[in-house]
Amino acid sequence: MTYASSARQPDPKPHPNWSRGAERPVGGPESSAVNDSNAVPITAAHTARQGALRHADTSLPFPETSAKGKKSTPTAGKVRADALRMLGCVRIATVRQMAAVITAEDADGRSYVRRAMKELAELGLAETNGKVGKHPIWNLTVVGQKALADGNELPPRPRAGTGAKAVKAGFGPHGVAVTDMILAFGGRDHLTGWQVEVNHAVKETGLSFNTDAVLAWPTKTSEVRLFELDNGTMSQARLAREVWDYERYAGHRVWEGARGTIGGTFPFWQRHRYTRSRAFPRLHVVLAGKAEHLLDNRLKALAADVEGIAVAVWVNTLPRLQRGEPWYEIGVDDPDRRRRRYPEPSGR
Repeated sequence: MTYASSARQPDPKPHPNWSRGAERPVGGPESSAVNDSNAVPITAAHTARQGALRHADTSLPFPETSAKGKKSTPTAGKVRADALRMLGCVRIATVRQMAAVITAEDADGRSYVRRAMKELAELGLAETNGKVGKHPIWNLTVVGQKALADGNELPPRPRAGTGAKAVKAGFGPHGVAVTDMILAFGGRDHLTGWQVEVNHAVKETGLSFNTDAVLAWPTKTSEVRLFELDNGTMSQARLAREVWDYERYAGHRVWEGARGTIGGTFPFWQRHRYTRSRAFPRLHVVLAGKAEHLLDNRLKALAADVEGIAVAVWVNTLPRLQRGEPWYEIGVDDPDRRRRRYPEPSGR
């Protein structure tokens, strides 16, 4: 997340309980009785599962199987097309990450993807600008983005960058970790529903920040989920300030009303950003980049730092997420408390 503002710490009352929450099971339908603004409490006997999207197919096709039930060898054209689609969604990825989605054949799958990426590079559609460890980091070129747009493979994303500048500047490991987070939260099933580095701003207050990833997740109360990844590179205090910024964004209201009428105030995000949502989107914070015991300590510290926040916040570590373990709920959506905390805008 690119941080470009400061945040005051609101009064911490009332204090939400630090409990554990889990997504709905894979493939399970959304219940009409579920209030999506609250996490589902679970016990230690449960495991976290990611829910399936009900309203849209945002998956990449699974590798085809032969009549004998064996995986067939993917064609070169299909691998290239799937690689373009994946990079169009997650922006940067390694061959390992692409193979896990495109071919699902482990080491053998990586050889298919390496060959496809070499061909895409020769065509000027993809390139590498850095490495994470010994592994090249791939991104689309501007020409590759145009080819993807011309094929109508993804929703229009006119402001999406290629990711090349970030990799050249040394931020490749963070982007690769974001891709790992995306793959851990649904992987192939939700891949084309993601956008990365999505700006959220309130011009009137000067608040502006980039959310690492946003997942289209239509429910009865919200249309997206927000994701922040900390790769162990920022201080604990700064991480907490970034989480509090989401409450500042959710708390900003705008006055609306025709001349000659009383008018009223409405949440900025609901009027100008997530217009089909009744509840502010849930924020998922994923911690990575350190040993697991240090990540657990960081998780507990973040829970203490954001106690009393009035937006829904779930937190997990990347290793736990990859193992399918539960999220921890450290913030509860409370629009009434947000309205008390932030001043009402004046009318005409």
